[in-house]
Amino acid sequence: MISAGMNPPEKNNITAVVLAGGRGRRLGGLDKGLLSLDGKPLIKHIIDAIKPQADTIIINANRNQHEYANYGYPVISDDMTGYQGPLAGFAAALSACETDYIITLPCDGPTVPADLVSRLAKSLINQNAELAFAHDGQHMQRVYALIPRTLLGNLRAFLEAGDRKVGLWYEQHNIALADCSDIKETFFNINTEEDRLTTIKQDTSA
Repeated sequence: MISAGMNPPEKNNITAVVLAGGRGRRLGGLDKGLLSLDGKPLIKHIIDAIKPQADTIIINANRNQHEYANYGYPVISDDMTGYQGPLAGFAAALSACETDYIITLPCDGPTVPADLVSRLAKSLINQNAELAFAHDGQHMQRVYALIPRTLLGNLRAFLEAGDRKVGLWYEQHNIALADCSDIKETFFNINTEEDRLTTIKQDTSA
């Protein structure tokens, strides 16, 4: 469901947003986007993967902004204080972007499908939806989402009402699920040090 005056989602009118604004509680408060994997920070893995798919990239971070700025992209913080979760990052990105759409990516997911933008865009159009997110065949991957800037006002109202759950906000809209069941192995997150070490071990033995 493409709003009046908006273009279909394509590489040149989508801003990729890497969400690095969390507390990293399960990693002892470490900033997950800056953790090293295969000799480079997680944020760099994600940037390298999404760069061919979106002309514009921004990083949403609530700390270590100077370090994130070293990667050459704008860094924005949440408008809300107190680490209010992914939706606060969505809202900050929708407010800052100059494109019709954003695609959101978690900073702790180092593998990004090479055709993620295409899958989400096609699902949005084919299912005549307001927004789209990925489904790996088993789980909803709600933070891998394509969202139009026209939903900013609605999202702000949702947040101002005190709600924070991504799924609850999605339920208010006509959503499209992008079938990613054939690449479900790409949707894994590094939430703990054990996750990171396991990933390194797997890469070394491959």
